[in-house]
Amino acid sequence: MLERLGVGGRLSRGRSYARSGQIVSLDVDAGAVVALVQGTRPQPYRVRIGLGVWDKTQWRRVEQALAADAWYTAALLSGTVPPEIEELLDGLELSLFPAAGADLSQDCSCPDHTVPCKHLAAVFYVLAERCDTDPFTLLTLRGRDRDTLLERLRAERDSGAGPSGPAGPAPLADLLDSFWEGAAGSAPPRPPDTEPGAVLDQVPEPSLRSGGGRLTDALRPVYRALAHPDA
Repeated sequence: MLERLGVGGRLSRGRSYARSGQIVSLDVDAGAVVALVQGTRPQPYRVRIGLGVWDKTQWRRVEQALAADAWYTAALLSGTVPPEIEELLDGLELSLFPAAGADLSQDCSCPDHTVPCKHLAAVFYVLAERCDTDPFTLLTLRGRDRDTLLERLRAERDSGAGPSGPAGPAPLADLLDSFWEGAAGSAPPRPPDTEPGAVLDQVPEPSLRSGGGRLTDALRPVYRALAHPDA
């Protein structure tokens, strides 16, 4: 995303600053990232990166759409932001990411007139890493921190409200035939892009042997056959 906005090529300017601990503080709040970056002067420079916040009407639409699909709600309540959320937001004509460089405001108190300067680049670098480890960072920038969003989704689910208004839960007996089916129009979760036997690389090698070879090597064909029974 940063490459598309013309910022990515300058991240290397700030990488050394970020890696050497020059960022004194970094706070993410609705609409802005504010950081203090230590430069060559005694006083740290103040860096601000701004991103537009969704208004109440837009957030209401987002919350209703998320709450209407149990899969999205379950993923968010478990602490993950599924990549498929961008498809849902596209249908609402919204996006977590800025569409153009003009959607981002960038400011640094240093005397360098280049935008982004190395202090801004350092903050972009750390912000990108934070978004990788905690995608809720983007939702916070758009106006809903993790706790607030999850609380609103729980309230939406508990009330049974959705885009069509309040609706009571259907009796379980009426849902038995479709219990294992996904919600209408919802995309099934994509399987992870891993080899069927990847789990064997995550466990200690057992002491048992298979014909003089490693047991995990003998098990790999079995895992492949289970993952692709029609192959």
